[in-house]
Amino acid sequence: MSTEPAQAGPAAHPVHVPVLLDRVTGLLGPACSSAGAVLVDATLGLAGHALALLRAHPGLRLVGLDRDPDARAEATRRLADAGVAGRATVVPAVFDELPEVLDRLGLPEVQAVLFDLGVSSLQLDRRDRGFSYAGDGPLDMRMDPSAPRTAADVVNTYAAGDLARVLRVYGEERFATRIAAAIVRERERAPFTHTERLAHLVRESIPAATRRTGGHPAKRAFQALRIEVNDELGVLERALPAALDALAVGGRLAVITFHSLEDRIVKQTLAAGAVDRTPPELPVPLPDLGPTLRLLTRGGEAASEAEVAANPRAASARLRAAERIRRAA
Repeated sequence: MSTEPAQAGPAAHPVHVPVLLDRVTGLLGPACSSAGAVLVDATLGLAGHALALLRAHPGLRLVGLDRDPDARAEATRRLADAGVAGRATVVPAVFDELPEVLDRLGLPEVQAVLFDLGVSSLQLDRRDRGFSYAGDGPLDMRMDPSAPRTAADVVNTYAAGDLARVLRVYGEERFATRIAAAIVRERERAPFTHTERLAHLVRESIPAATRRTGGHPAKRAFQALRIEVNDELGVLERALPAALDALAVGGRLAVITFHSLEDRIVKQTLAAGAVDRTPPELPVPLPDLGPTLRLLTRGGEAASEAEVAANPRAASARLRAAERIRRAA
């Protein structure tokens, strides 16, 4: 998600630094320029991208979804401060609820959809949310604090095999089995309740030679637990087709991902829509079997060196975009 430095003090608001802002606004701009166009920001966060598009296009309307009440409150404040709150509807929802949200709002189609995936710095920088291995906090990781399952529930109740699967599949962790065994062994002594103890155990479970490279040793394990707690990949697999179905002809979708698992889902979904399915033995393409999407990016576009230097959390960001060129038959 878009990132920002930590707050300067208790009363300060974070300075928002949306990732790949110029490229996103450039890609979505043509679809947002007509009066009455609707942008769905499916992961509203702190509304950085949405604010830029609302300012650039006075006739644009925003529908912003976010499951995190802290993000919704901050986004609402920013929209009001910018004088665009009257053109914005902020909805408490997970983004795979997009069809239901649009149906309630009476919107049969929209002109642009943005997904800015992953975890935001608003979440990372607050230790009480439990997302970060960099400081101690409750082992939570819920993007929606009212959701029933926390990271502590996963760590303390999953069988060793299930824990290893989560770490291996969602964290691409080579030492998943070793870490899972250590967790099961250690939780018998006392349940895990805080991030620091878990991060220390993960570090000690990984060979010393491996710990010296590749960033913090607990990074992959924490990513895996966060994805499991919030069903991030399942939500994305359900939401992307729904978002594409909601796009009007000429409408555009942009997706920013932060790890290869998300990017693979986006790549495959967009590529499938850009394929001509006319049987190769036929002499001419059949209109009903032609592509429904036109890809707007070549592969996953990365942030520039200058942006990464200014905002290191943008280093793993990848952007893909597509335009709807016809409705499916």
